Amino acid sequence: MNDNLLGIIAGVLTSIYMIPQLIKVVREKNVEDISLLMLLILISGLSLWVWYGFVKNELPIILSNSFAVLVNISLLICYMIYHKK
Repeated sequence: MNDNLLGIIAGVLTSIYMIPQLIKVVREKNVEDISLLMLLILISGLSLWVWYGFVKNELPIILSNSFAVLVNISLLICYMIYHKK
């Protein structure tokens, strides 16, 4: 398999993997099964990947991880809105 194709597939899959969870949370307005700590760690790690992409001047790393950061920040916002105190 072509290395570029493998990288594109990996980038797309890791960028969209939380979209089904985000859709479920928005539809059900329920975040009881979401871990805040997991979201914070994930957003931190993805943000570091974006930074690494800038350091290495790797647009695919920057784009895929930036999109993943946005999806997970959206999920974090939903968590803040729907979490029962």
